[in-house]
Amino acid sequence: MAALSVNTNYGAMVALQQLNSTNMALSDTQERINTGLKVASAKDNGAIYAIAQGMRADLQGYGVVQDSLNRVNSTVDVAIAAGSAISDLLIDMKEKALAASDQSLTTTQRSAFNEDFKALRDQIATIVGNAEFNGVNLINGSTAQIQAFANADGSTTMTVLDEDLSLGGTIVTVGATASMNTASVASGFVTTIETSLNNLNQALARLGTSSKALTIHTEFVTKLRDSLEAGVGNLVDADMARESANLQALQTKQQLGVQALSIANQAPQIITSLFQ
Repeated sequence: MAALSVNTNYGAMVALQQLNSTNMALSDTQERINTGLKVASAKDNGAIYAIAQGMRADLQGYGVVQDSLNRVNSTVDVAIAAGSAISDLLIDMKEKALAASDQSLTTTQRSAFNEDFKALRDQIATIVGNAEFNGVNLINGSTAQIQAFANADGSTTMTVLDEDLSLGGTIVTVGATASMNTASVASGFVTTIETSLNNLNQALARLGTSSKALTIHTEFVTKLRDSLEAGVGNLVDADMARESANLQALQTKQQLGVQALSIANQAPQIITSLFQ
């Protein structure tokens, strides 16, 4: 049993230490409940905080990667849609050229087919000029390639090459001023358009392959971001059920600690009774 002293109240000192310890633990638990984090800053756990911050940086980086991939994929999708429309127009042009190559047609009849042919030709030029997304056109020869980020630090990229579908080019070989004034010229356009269609199909296949690669990588990045986010949560998120139980226990300990301190503070009063 500790000696009775008016100078030192050892029991009160111990009770106060325990109460302060409980109050600190209660403050930490309340902070976890308020923030939802068991590691909210470096002072909580320096190593875990540093790891989590690194993972958060990667998360932000992969968010940029997703945006970049989606932007490039949309540009490619616009190019594919335009290429498909051009393919349909070329098929119609072939029909007109074949019809105009008929030797039995009158000049007036052939002229009517030619007008349709030129209208389809001009529509191709219109589509090529307007197949743009976010200021980038992959089919008019204005852009050699477009790149998307592939990793969080931007050190690797995915590249999509352009496919110039302009009239009179290496893919669509029909000239911008193509016209059928005779049966023999019309017959020649049939072959020219068939070649253009074959070239265009190959170009669309290349664009389709690029689009699929971008889509696959976008899905991978999405899953990677989800895994990273879950990993950060595992490191720093508080278990709210556990914290709720801790809060109840600490509040009870706090109340008991206050009572213990009150009892300890009454001990010196016993001394006065000794001298009565």
